[in-house]
Amino acid sequence: MSRPISTYRLQLTPDFGFAQVAQAAGYLRELGVSHLYLSPILQATAESRHGYDVTDHSRIREEFGGAKGFREMAEQLATLDLGVILDLVPNHMNTGNAQLWSVLRDGRGSPYASWFDIDWDDNVQGGGGKVALPVLGDDTEPVVDGDLLRYHEHTFPHPGHYRLVDWREGPGYRRFFDVSTLIGVRVEDPAVFLATHEVIFWLLDEGLADGLRIDHPDGLADPRGYLDRLRARSGGVWTVVEKILIGEERLPDDWACDGTTGYEVLNRVNGLFVDPEGKTPLIELFSRLTGEPDDYLPVVMRAKREVIDLFFGAEVRRLARAAACPPEAVAELLAAMPVYRAYVVPGEPPPPESVKIVEAAAATCSPAVRPLVQQVLYGSAEVITRFQQACGPVMAKGVEDTALYRWFPLSCLNEVGGEPDRFGVSVEEFHQFCTEMRPESMTTLSTHDTKRSEDVRARLAVLSEMPQEWAEAVSQWSAELSFDPHLDYLAWQNLMAAWPISAERFADYLLKAAREAKTAISWVRPDPGYEQGLRDFAAAAVRLPVGRFTERIDGFARSNSLSAKLLQLMMPGVPDVYQGNETTDFSLVDPDNRRPVTFPRTPASDWDRVKLLVTGQALRLRRRLGHAAPYTPLQARGEAAEHVIAFVRGESGGPQAVAVATRLPVRLAESGWGATTLALPPGHWRDLLGGGQHTGLTPLAHLLGKHPVALLERHDL
Repeated sequence: MSRPISTYRLQLTPDFGFAQVAQAAGYLRELGVSHLYLSPILQATAESRHGYDVTDHSRIREEFGGAKGFREMAEQLATLDLGVILDLVPNHMNTGNAQLWSVLRDGRGSPYASWFDIDWDDNVQGGGGKVALPVLGDDTEPVVDGDLLRYHEHTFPHPGHYRLVDWREGPGYRRFFDVSTLIGVRVEDPAVFLATHEVIFWLLDEGLADGLRIDHPDGLADPRGYLDRLRARSGGVWTVVEKILIGEERLPDDWACDGTTGYEVLNRVNGLFVDPEGKTPLIELFSRLTGEPDDYLPVVMRAKREVIDLFFGAEVRRLARAAACPPEAVAELLAAMPVYRAYVVPGEPPPPESVKIVEAAAATCSPAVRPLVQQVLYGSAEVITRFQQACGPVMAKGVEDTALYRWFPLSCLNEVGGEPDRFGVSVEEFHQFCTEMRPESMTTLSTHDTKRSEDVRARLAVLSEMPQEWAEAVSQWSAELSFDPHLDYLAWQNLMAAWPISAERFADYLLKAAREAKTAISWVRPDPGYEQGLRDFAAAAVRLPVGRFTERIDGFARSNSLSAKLLQLMMPGVPDVYQGNETTDFSLVDPDNRRPVTFPRTPASDWDRVKLLVTGQALRLRRRLGHAAPYTPLQARGEAAEHVIAFVRGESGGPQAVAVATRLPVRLAESGWGATTLALPPGHWRDLLGGGQHTGLTPLAHLLGKHPVALLERHDL
């Protein structure tokens, strides 16, 4: 098994399986990646386009080619010196699985009763001893068909240890967020852990896979214990976790993994290209157009309380029962928590930082939460664990899937783990972050879950440097076309940044945004009239001359895009390239960002050509540098020094590289580089992007004369 130097994420589908991965392998090896990072490979629902709804942990998905197809693919990749990273989903599985069927039929007597976190004691509507299944949606009566009970497309054993309830009610089991078709799995049970990981361990033991990505660790009862068991059984393969870190939050030191999947990196790289001077005018513009407050925090708190009341009543009741406290106290403290997990472990003194987080949250609540605070920090294992498991869903649904669609002065900041009211990351802050990173943590700019692709964000970041010109453009478009003041401003931002975009794609995005915002409509509160009006708005909007503004800023956006790409690929960590993003990609939120891509990528513009050049040269250079090369910041000197970020990778006497990138290009265009210089480390440096050689004190006007980025490799050793 090999540890990755870089990865390339591929979204597997029934149309793009193991054989298609093998066909693309030659191109990806030439691009420079060391490992292919696959979306989940275990058997999922037949129609699944993402794989996070596993139905059978004992099989590799047949639609992709099954075990035989996987082996053939992995062996072919090995001949090209390419490894494989697997995406694991330990937290949940689809409810259409044989184990749950046994539990529904036999209740606590099922051999699989320990697999699922079922609330057998929920006596709502007299349902104690039977698990609630939220599927009822109309007056249709379930029909008995021999040993089966049928209700529309649903099938259940008859009779059984369950009760059917309205689909809007919470289920009688832990689930993934508010998705009742994804039931929580108790991998803290050793037998369940082994049964759900048998295929993964077989692939690792056979040398057919090299590393692991762990989906949603915050949902687990004991993430630390899970990672300890995983590391012990896997032999310590490279492992990263999809842990969403907020602000200055850091991954716990005692989690046995190599780092995260990189959202905190994405947000810091993104922040480098956002001008803090744009904060006040853009927030004022947003507030004036939408009527929303100029303060983000009240929007977050209101959204979290709404989703708790709307989606998480069952979870709140169960936790309140365990803590013997009022449900309102549970809801209040959950809404106040600012992170996805506080890392309290039952039976251990809570870490000081965890105490600080919980106490700070409680300080914003009523006195009624005080008894609960003590239990959350020092109480029973059930209360501590269930509170930890409930924080993540409330954050995800309240912030990611609600507040980010309500408060958007500059929507490139509205990312997973992002802080929409934090405008800008300084060069010094970025360097400090890089020096503190785990050396093999993943870095990324785009994923299957990002709200916008990296190039859409690159365009949006430009608005922070020209807020007045942007406000004038929005005013002109709004005078010609308007639909919903709460949504129009988000529409203009994303139409401009994703341009050109079809009316269908744009309408689909706006419908999802409106449903997530939950102001006019929602997923559970449709309005056909509003939705048709929104589609009509989208069709009319794409005919307006919005693209002229996009063309006006694309030179600056190109600079942001190429600079962000170079920084992410060359900074500490294991860089991931999301499928197709070695060239430009102007995708919005899923499913838009999960559309199929073709290989090899063919440049359709100069921006494409240079982005492909940057990506390939950086990935191949990372292979030459090897693992965990040291990171040393470089400081420019001169009047335009704030517009450059540069660093060295490697040690003197060995392979070395220098990465140089431009930031805040609009203001830079007003003054130019002037006499600003960068002192290169000793040696002779070859420019892998623009050609030529450099040494010593180098004028940035010369170094960045051809491209807004430079990638130098020392060649005199």
